Amino acid sequence: MKGVLKMTFTVPALPYEYDALEPYIDQKTMQLHHDKHHQTYVDKLNKALEGHPELADYSLTELLQTLEKLPADIKTAVRNNGGGHANHTLFWESLTPSFDTAPTGALLAKLETAFGSVAEFKKEFTAAAIGVFGSGWAWLVADAEGNLSILGLPNQDSPITSGKRPLLGLDVWEHAYYLKYQNRRPEYIAAFWHIVNWEKVAQRLTDH
Repeated sequence: MKGVLKMTFTVPALPYEYDALEPYIDQKTMQLHHDKHHQTYVDKLNKALEGHPELADYSLTELLQTLEKLPADIKTAVRNNGGGHANHTLFWESLTPSFDTAPTGALLAKLETAFGSVAEFKKEFTAAAIGVFGSGWAWLVADAEGNLSILGLPNQDSPITSGKRPLLGLDVWEHAYYLKYQNRRPEYIAAFWHIVNWEKVAQRLTDH
């Protein structure tokens, strides 16, 4: 008798080498962050879903969008580990070894409309990232009408759960930066701006 088929989530390969973001993010941090931390979220998510074949066809986005309707015994696991998987998958794609690019076109116009300038956006995003207490993320998100805003969320909470579309996220858990920056989170955030993949952010703005 065949077992019940279920969706098995996997960690996507990095779109660049582990050392490609140096000196801004070091090779060792990338290896541990991607291969160990992200893998752990995926393993725990798959484990939580094993006993729920009724969720076998749900995508990760669908799981996070319907979090409050999920069975009580897995809701927290999906929130933490499904969120961790979604957040990290977006994070890897948000970074590029093509350093110091800048937003252009429709994305630039949206940022200027929402924040006045790219410089002001970076200032407000940086403040949100610094202001996350403990572990969490800073986000640039769009609502259903395409309006942009900044969120600071705890732990691995995903903007998807609250109906927002994540465009750019910055991981401010200590595992994302501690080997290189120790407790100097502001230095890590400043380094982040050198490696943002603005082309990918712009693509997320239009792909919905």
